Amino acid sequence: MAKIMRIGISFVLVLLAAGSFPGPPPAKQTVPYQEPSLFLRTAAAAPFWSDWLSGPPTRLEFDEFYSKASALGLSFSDKLQRLQGRRIQITGFMAPPLKPTLSFFVLTQTPMSICPFCSSDADWPSNIVVVTLPEPLTALPFDQPVTVTGILELGSQLDEETGFVSLVRIRADDVEKSE
Repeated sequence: MAKIMRIGISFVLVLLAAGSFPGPPPAKQTVPYQEPSLFLRTAAAAPFWSDWLSGPPTRLEFDEFYSKASALGLSFSDKLQRLQGRRIQITGFMAPPLKPTLSFFVLTQTPMSICPFCSSDADWPSNIVVVTLPEPLTALPFDQPVTVTGILELGSQLDEETGFVSLVRIRADDVEKSE
């Protein structure tokens, strides 16, 4: 019995010396915040991963833009507001551009036969979208539908270069001819 007691006391002394003896709980510590790695930040920002990370784009139709019109102007629909900053897809027609190579274009619900910049704003439909492009694009025929996929932006914005004011914009990552 004395031998067992000596082994028990020796074991406790070894544990105390090693600091692994269960004692009072350690003081509450906070976990330090660690920035995501450069790889993860780059991968999350890359267009290649956007489909995989965010899923398929949400389909949007022109008649879903506004909920009402009043003397104060147009009011964005709830759906349009929910989709702000998200990836969407919409099909429409490229309005005739000012020049053959484009950094942006105007997307309309129906084909327009006149250059929108060459007419008064009274001739413009209210539900248009300004599409900004990541790379210059050669203009497509204005009477053939195109499908645009990209990030939806809302709010009045003035383009310094053209003086064009837009309410709805898409930062496109893909523009394709539709059937």
